[in-house]
Amino acid sequence: MSATVAMKGNCTMEKKTVSISSKRQITIPQKFFQALGFTDEAECIVRGNELVLRPVRTNSGGEFAEQILTELVAEGLSGNELLTEFRKRQAKVRPAVEAMITEAENAANGIGEYYTYDDIFGTEEEE
Repeated sequence: MSATVAMKGNCTMEKKTVSISSKRQITIPQKFFQALGFTDEAECIVRGNELVLRPVRTNSGGEFAEQILTELVAEGLSGNELLTEFRKRQAKVRPAVEAMITEAENAANGIGEYYTYDDIFGTEEEE
């Protein structure tokens, strides 16, 4: 393994060359494994002509917690009723986001219903 440290913008990049086994397996250098918080799974992403490996992040679903709680409090909920309704709404966040991502991927691939920039904003000729 060889190591290189470089700067890309304000970010320090450390690079190591690793071997690929005959079974297409690689070993993530321990320093990278620990620093990035890998466990027993990794996401493998093709981005252009790059292969990106990163730790699998489990979404806690807390991304919209403050907004959900604000709405529930404004609705006058408190105590167990607040907690029960919060859990119900929180459980709907991830499926909704995944559906939006699927729709966006389909639109990017020209599949399904989607709107173009001109559909939304019109063309200069229409002004």
